[in-house]
Formats: sequence, structure tokens, C-alpha cells
Amino acid sequence: MGYGYFWSHYEPAPPRPVKNGLKTRSQRGRIGETWWSERWIVVLESLGMGARLGRGRAYARRGQVISIAVQKGAVTARVQGTQPKPYSVKIELKPLSEKDWDKVTDAMASQAIFAAKLLSGEMPRNIEDAFGKVRISLFPTSVRDLITDCSCPDWANPCKHIAAVYYLLAERFDEDPFLIFKLRGRTKDEIVRILREKRTQAVPEAEVTPSTEATLSQQAAVPLEECLDTFWQAGAGLDSFAVNPAPPEVDNAILKRLGDAPFAVGRQNVAALLAKAYAIASSAALRKAHESPEG
Repeated sequence: MGYGYFWSHYEPAPPRPVKNGLKTRSQRGRIGETWWSERWIVVLESLGMGARLGRGRAYARRGQVISIAVQKGAVTARVQGTQPKPYSVKIELKPLSEKDWDKVTDAMASQAIFAAKLLSGEMPRNIEDAFGKVRISLFPTSVRDLITDCSCPDWANPCKHIAAVYYLLAERFDEDPFLIFKLRGRTKDEIVRILREKRTQAVPEAEVTPSTEATLSQQAAVPLEECLDTFWQAGAGLDSFAVNPAPPEVDNAILKRLGDAPFAVGRQNVAALLAKAYAIASSAALRKAHESPEG
């Protein structure tokens, strides 16, 4: 019958079970909850990697990945297959050069909302615009951008073991979006430090000119004893004063930038308690502001 007949009827053996393996949280449907993890999966699936992505997804959901670690420019992992010894997987994504990172962080720092969200630990939804502005891609754009290797005997690249790690990475990105930057060569701490420096440099110190000093001296405060009769009057300027409260672009931005407090109440950090208090106060203030006068 020949080898071809035998191979066409070969039934692949199931992988060996793994105790406490890393499983995706999603057991059906899409993997990844945030837009950036979804973007990672969409990019990979658009690169024409074939049916092995599907097999890798099954491996990821089954818990065949034993360990996974993300370093600058590389991911290393161990995946259990059909053999007793787990396979070693390595995925490399070329880090951006110093010059390219300088361009990208300039673009990030130039947009206040980018800087505010990143400094508070959030990933702006249009962050790719900052990269695109300087003709650089955050995510891989072709198979050539990804250098992968697996110790398994499968000739295909990616094999199902590499593909399983791709899907586990998506959920790691859910937990920490800055891992995408780390793969491109910059850690969260480095990005935050650079953005703070560039935002500080972008805000010049206020200059007080002689004419400004003269204007300020002309607007000296009126002594209290001279305005006792009108002290509690609102004044004409209040009629044109309007307040339109709205939710902030970044929730609890200052708390996020400060990080955990050095003490706790019970088992909860004070920063976490303050975040809850701010959320309650903010919700109540917004509700009150939008109530009709008749209500």
C-alpha cells in the first residue's frame, strides 16, 4: 500500500495531559477581552498561518502550555505535546531601534490623552496612530516579523505548540498591555519615565515680563474693610459662568500614577479604598448635576 496510504490514514495521538497547565480563560468563542489582545489575534490570523492556529487554540484551551515568559523582544515557553519531554518554544519580535522609540515616544507625548492614559497604566485605543504617525508598526505586519522556533519534529512553522503560545499571549496582554511594548523593546517603567520627561520638557516655565508685573500690580486686591457691604454678592461675572461636569478621560488618574499607598486598612490598600470612594462621589455628583431643577 506504500507509505502515502499509511500517512493519509494516520490518526494523531492526543497530547499528554498537564497538571496545572496554563489554560485560556475563554473555552469557546474568541480569545482575548481587550481591543489590543483582539488586535494581536486578528493580526496573527490575517498572516495566513493555516489550520495550525486552530490546533494551537485547542492546545491553549486544554492547558498544554506549562510556562510562558516575556522578555524584551522574545517570548519563551514550554509546551507539552505527545512526547514525555515538553517542547521548548521561542517567539521573537524584532525590537524597535533607539531612534524609532524616540520618534514613537515623541508622538505619544505630543498627545495629552495618550500621555495621560499611558501614565495611568491604560492603553489608549488609538495608540497605533502614534506609531503610524512616524511610519512604524506596533504589531507584526508579516510572517517575517516573527522569528519562531520549537523543539518538536513538526516541519510546519508555526506548529501547534507555537500557535498555543500565541493565544496564551493574547490573554497575557489583557492582564498587562505594556507587554506589547516590552516585546518591542521597552518596559512599562521605561515608557512611563520617558513620557514624564518629555511631557515636562514640553511645558515651558511661565515667563513674567515687566508689562505683566505692571498689570498684576494694577489688579491689587481691594482691602476687606472697603468691600464689606458687597462681600457676599455674586457679581456680574457669575451669570456667564457655567459648569458642565463630565466623566474624566482617565478614571482615578492621580491614584493610578501614585500606585499603592504604603499602608492598608484591614487587607485593602488605602489607594484601592480611595478609588471606590472617588467612584461613588463622582457618580453622585454627576447624577446631581444632571437632575432637572424641578426635580
